[in-house]
Amino acid sequence: MKNYILVLALIVFGVTSFAQTPLKIGYVDSEVILTQFSESIKAQGDLDAITNKWSAQLDSMTLAYQQSIADYQKQVETMNEAKKTESQQKIVKMEQDIMDFRKAKFTQGSGEIYKKQEELFSPIKAKIYAAIEKISKEENMQFVFDKSGDILLLYADSSFDITFKVLDRLKRGN
Repeated sequence: MKNYILVLALIVFGVTSFAQTPLKIGYVDSEVILTQFSESIKAQGDLDAITNKWSAQLDSMTLAYQQSIADYQKQVETMNEAKKTESQQKIVKMEQDIMDFRKAKFTQGSGEIYKKQEELFSPIKAKIYAAIEKISKEENMQFVFDKSGDILLLYADSSFDITFKVLDRLKRGN
């Protein structure tokens, strides 16, 4: 019983002492940081260039595939069975190549574009998190939320917004 009272007293003491400590919370808007930080802008441009290149390749493959189908349909009546089979196999292979290319490059989570995105943005995210951590410690903040993330932030006093402090720190390279 004495142990129970002692534990209860410690919990009450801990809660009341925590309640007396002011809680300081801040938030950032990562969308703003990512759209204004020069390294992020360059990485996004590089990623867009790669995506556009692969999309152009996919479009070219698709056009060739469609042209092969059209040619086959025009000539099918005059083809012998061996030629028909060869043309059909060629068309099936082209279709498979298109699906394989799309899967290799664009599949959600495992495609090359997502790997490239991770490769380009990982160092940038590390810099952003490091800047957020430094500013949070300087400002004695216990929590920092991302206004544009999955966490729902319904109201935020702008005096707790450290977005531009983080962006400034990143631009200065500190």
